[in-house]
Amino acid sequence: MDIGQKIKSLRLENSLTQDELASRCELTKGFISQVERDITSPSIATLIDILESLGTTLQEFFQEKTEEKIVFGSEDIFGTENEELKYKLNWLIPNAQKNDMEPILINIEPGGKFREDEPHIGEEFGYVLSGSIMVNLGKKKHKAKKGDSFYYKCNLKHSIDNIGKSVAKVLLVSSPPYF
Repeated sequence: MDIGQKIKSLRLENSLTQDELASRCELTKGFISQVERDITSPSIATLIDILESLGTTLQEFFQEKTEEKIVFGSEDIFGTENEELKYKLNWLIPNAQKNDMEPILINIEPGGKFREDEPHIGEEFGYVLSGSIMVNLGKKKHKAKKGDSFYYKCNLKHSIDNIGKSVAKVLLVSSPPYF
């Protein structure tokens, strides 16, 4: 890790000159310049002062940041199949269970059903990509076809049935993750 370059980057992100940073830390501009060029190393106490002036902590400063993946492809998808209920479930985002929402793709065969879930905390949103389905919420049933979307709170038993003659494909997003 290039400490000097990282301090310089933080200083520039905070729109500070070397002189302004030095003043905030009761140091000299020359000392800040030497630190940024890795000519000298600050003591731990001085580094903590510099980092506090830059709005960060020692722990955050030394934490290696991994670049967050934004686009996911077919190689990232993994799934499971339930032959009895006639559906395939594909997780579109790896490790989505640690996020605030979890998108899945469900393929339900004709006459199949995507499992019945007991009431739980959360909400679910769905978009029908193909086919016709019945969204079952408690004792109520709601028909949806290709191009329709649905949204509900998960405070009742809920399931999805394929009521058509072809495979129904549904994009389902749960918040918080549930699947």
